Amino acid sequence: MSDPISHECGVALVRLLKPLSHYQEKYGTPLWGFTKLFLLLEKQHNRGQDGAGVACVKLDMPAGEPFMFRERNVKSNPLNRIFKDLLGQYNAKVASGAIHPEFPDTVKQNFDFGGDLFLGHLRYGTSGGYNLSACHPFFRRSPWPTRNLALCGNFNLTNTRELNESLIAIGQHPIIATDTQAILEKIGFFLDEEHEDIYRFLRKRDLSGADLSHRISEDLDLTRVLTRASQKWDGGYVLCGLIGNGDAFVARDPSGIRPCYYFRNDEVVAFASERAPLMTVFDVAVGDVREVGPGHVVVIKRRGTVKEAPFAAPLPSAPCSFERIYFSRGNDVDIYRERKDLGGNLADQVLDSIGRDWENTVFGFIPNTAEVAYYGLMSALRMRRRDEVKAAILKASREGVLTEEIVDELVLRNWPRGEKVISKDIKLRTFIGQEDLRNQLSSLVYDVTYGAVKPTDNLVCLDDSIVRGTTLRRSILRILARLNPRKIVIVSTAPQIRYPDCYGIDMSQIGKFVAFEAAVSLLKESGRTGVLDEVYERCRAEIAKPAGQTLENQVRGIYEPFTPEQISARIVELVRPRGIEWKGDIQIIFQTIESLHAAVPHHKGDWYFTGRYPTPGGYRVVNQAYVNYYEKNEGRSY
Repeated sequence: MSDPISHECGVALVRLLKPLSHYQEKYGTPLWGFTKLFLLLEKQHNRGQDGAGVACVKLDMPAGEPFMFRERNVKSNPLNRIFKDLLGQYNAKVASGAIHPEFPDTVKQNFDFGGDLFLGHLRYGTSGGYNLSACHPFFRRSPWPTRNLALCGNFNLTNTRELNESLIAIGQHPIIATDTQAILEKIGFFLDEEHEDIYRFLRKRDLSGADLSHRISEDLDLTRVLTRASQKWDGGYVLCGLIGNGDAFVARDPSGIRPCYYFRNDEVVAFASERAPLMTVFDVAVGDVREVGPGHVVVIKRRGTVKEAPFAAPLPSAPCSFERIYFSRGNDVDIYRERKDLGGNLADQVLDSIGRDWENTVFGFIPNTAEVAYYGLMSALRMRRRDEVKAAILKASREGVLTEEIVDELVLRNWPRGEKVISKDIKLRTFIGQEDLRNQLSSLVYDVTYGAVKPTDNLVCLDDSIVRGTTLRRSILRILARLNPRKIVIVSTAPQIRYPDCYGIDMSQIGKFVAFEAAVSLLKESGRTGVLDEVYERCRAEIAKPAGQTLENQVRGIYEPFTPEQISARIVELVRPRGIEWKGDIQIIFQTIESLHAAVPHHKGDWYFTGRYPTPGGYRVVNQAYVNYYEKNEGRSY
């Protein structure tokens, strides 16, 4: 994605099913689980760089000894800092003699993360700021083990205000008005309720304190806790929680918007936001990794049993298609194939744009996430060219004019020509605060391979998506123009992004989308500014509807007067760089919705393209986003 946006977070959970001595004997280290957590997070570093956090629970700790630990960091390279610091503590205690690795009990006693249950989080900040207090995991402490909760997640909820009001209604006083805090307190409240219900039932049974605590731990029903806590949640989420007694849970939203996978054998149960990291870290096949079902929670009890069960009423399935287009790493077997198909499906549109001029066209991509789709496009183009060559050879053969020169002309020339025409050279440093200087430097982030393109060439560059068009306008098109091609064609593997996201991606301000900007420009040019006013009034009416009433996306009225091709043409006018000598043609091609669904058939979450939201909160957000735009109010629309 050439336009930088904040998006999905990453989660990992590791539950060891054997004593630490097992891993010391088999793998030569009592830190096997701790290391696996680090690897799972490291393999998902693409999902968050604004902060990292880890938590640990130790089983069977004597009374009076701590059993639950947490470390967080929001500095640069936060994950590496956390593990470097923790391993430094471990090595220091080994050197002092406090820890003997061959005796795992000394590890559990003297190293905070010498535990049995691990939780990790990688954060992209979309709300709550970027300081340590906003970094997951969040903690809720109690002297009762079954009431301690460490929570992290990959989520956004659309109705945080409503959730906080419900907390106030039961007598709480929320301190931080974020969805993370609201979820933490909701789960914590019903965890307390579950604990109290069991305690009241058992206290009449004349049990000892230890037996009472054991029974509460055994009878604690986390599926019921999640069912009660999630009644009013609206959004996309994967939540991972550790309970102080050693129970754990992983829950996924009823539409399956956010992804989550897990692997289980007799040694470990492990979860991650993506499938490929589990396959790599545990060296298992694709069939060994399962997906957490939408609206399901997987509960791991203290005794090591694992059970997946529904906790919320099902909703229409809408897994995020952006995960497949861009966010998840492309080394997953299905994602790799889907991204190749996304590129391949654009072949005919690309050929039409260049007039099938094979000889005078160079193909490239805007690194690095579009690379797999580029391979798919090139493969499809080669197939098209092969069919042309085959037909031409057969025709020449039938006519008796097939010669070596003709074969050379057909086969050795005019074959799809790929070049490394653009590369990302440097990373803009965030400490540069002056906006003009920042913009000037951002124009130098990309560089070109001089001499790779002739003035007679068309230059086709594949990108995976175009959101704001800012990088195209300020950087990429300016840089490509230095190559002096006859025509530049920018090809997006994603359709036009027209509507805000509210389930994890930081795309809630509709006025910043270049497709929206283009539609508004066309309305103004054609003298239909009244549409802007009418849509505003309809959006306000939608927002005013009481909870529970069906909402509609009124913002579609902005786009309805125009074809996708008209909007694409206007986008070209908006992003065309000013003040450059190059006067060649520019064309922007977007994936169609139909081709998107053909390439990514099992991830139908396409609300940012179509405006079809999987939850009521999504419709409220899209209408609010337009009201904010119309009224010139900055900030998120939820």
